[in-house]
Amino acid sequence: MSTSPIQHVFVLMLENRSFDHMLGFSGITGIDAATGQPTGINGLTGAETNQYSGQSYRVIQPAGYTMPVDPPHEFPDVLGQLCGQGAVYPSGGHYPAIVNSGFVASYAAAGGSDPGQIMRAFAPGQLPVLNALAREFVVCDNWYASMPGPTWPNRFFMHAASSNGLDHSPTTAEIVLWESLAGFTFPGGTIFDLMNRHNVPWRLYAGDDFPMVASLKGIQLTLVHPFHEFADDVTAADYGVAYTFIEPSYNVLADYKCSTSQHPLDDVTRGEALIRATYSAIRNSPVWEHSLFIVTWDEHGGFYDHAAPPPAVAPGDSQPGGDHNQFAFTFEQYGVRVPAVIASPWIPRNLVDHRLCDHTSILATVETIFGMPPLTQRDAAANKLTPLLTLAGPRSDAPLDLGTPADSGVSGCPPFDFGVESAPQPQPPPPVTRPDQPVNEGNLAGVLQSALRSDLALSPAATHSKILARFSTIKTRAEARQYADTVRQKLRAVRDNASLGS
Repeated sequence: MSTSPIQHVFVLMLENRSFDHMLGFSGITGIDAATGQPTGINGLTGAETNQYSGQSYRVIQPAGYTMPVDPPHEFPDVLGQLCGQGAVYPSGGHYPAIVNSGFVASYAAAGGSDPGQIMRAFAPGQLPVLNALAREFVVCDNWYASMPGPTWPNRFFMHAASSNGLDHSPTTAEIVLWESLAGFTFPGGTIFDLMNRHNVPWRLYAGDDFPMVASLKGIQLTLVHPFHEFADDVTAADYGVAYTFIEPSYNVLADYKCSTSQHPLDDVTRGEALIRATYSAIRNSPVWEHSLFIVTWDEHGGFYDHAAPPPAVAPGDSQPGGDHNQFAFTFEQYGVRVPAVIASPWIPRNLVDHRLCDHTSILATVETIFGMPPLTQRDAAANKLTPLLTLAGPRSDAPLDLGTPADSGVSGCPPFDFGVESAPQPQPPPPVTRPDQPVNEGNLAGVLQSALRSDLALSPAATHSKILARFSTIKTRAEARQYADTVRQKLRAVRDNASLGS
């Protein structure tokens, strides 16, 4: 039986940023969480470089609040970024030697007119909320994406300590096949399955209508609460939820514009506002004294980081070359380093944790706190966050607020001010961009799966074959918007009826 003082774990996972890009120039110093000795983060010196086309590109600050081109980060892209352009992954073999030399070349190949942008890192004053949270509690500077690839498999590791072999962003054709199983499945199930078996209450919040977590078998969109309700819920006297997972808004069809995900194509300060709102709601709630709040990013999004990712323990639940395993990847290699900040009144102020972690460290922590077994060999081997909870009693000096995000100068979006989107309902999604472009790129097809799963769940079984047939015809981003809008109307009608009946 756990003796942890933690009764509530909150996780906010954002999008596509490396550690060096966000905190490499933060200059954070503090106390080593393991040894108790003075230390500093493993950040940037300013001397780190990448070579491209005969030119040397050095890390510099500041970074732009938005990027003009989405840096590539699929499995082959990350391979080139880590191991150098031209590197080859041998199917089912060992990952090549990592030298972190190909970030600029990769970004240039994606159309970046200024290749050096991928080496830019934020100055501390650009991200005051993240820096305040990191200095007030503990920043983890040895936390890696769970695999060297894109968002989708890394988020699966967050929920299942595995991606069941998925090593790429899914296509609409793959998603139609998954729906024959009513969602993406894992041999060992997900953390939500595990909590159901052990009677541990959980809840999901999301910033828009189609969060990625709804791609999992057992998760329907009707189970997902809109984030604008979070502050009221958590500050109520009866918030008895043990595990809360929060997704930002994405607005994928608008190239992430006006989202809170911190995707590189959008203003990073909106994600700062989401971090602030989430922390403030928890900090000013009755559950604060028994809470653990974890903020991290799913993967690096193509941005430079100088730390070489180490080998990883394979989950052990799938074999290379399976149905989802396009590159016959063994999952014995972590991805690029990402930021992670952990807050709790049971954590001393201003710690730096150098211990090796990945997203499954969150699962290992939750399993330990609530007395549950691991899901795979990966979370069984992962370092836990419970050793950070060293105080004899909860701190009373933690800030009530993290301050105001910087003024990015990026305009054209409604303000984000939940708890501290202040509207009673989320704003309509922005107009679709690049309407004639194909749908199978990045996260879009996967987000559409959330819509498809909801459509099937809210429709009579006799109509399912017709729905799947329609989904199979979606080829362009404009057609994807038409389908998503249809499902959104169904979903909101169900939620409205539920509200009227409560």
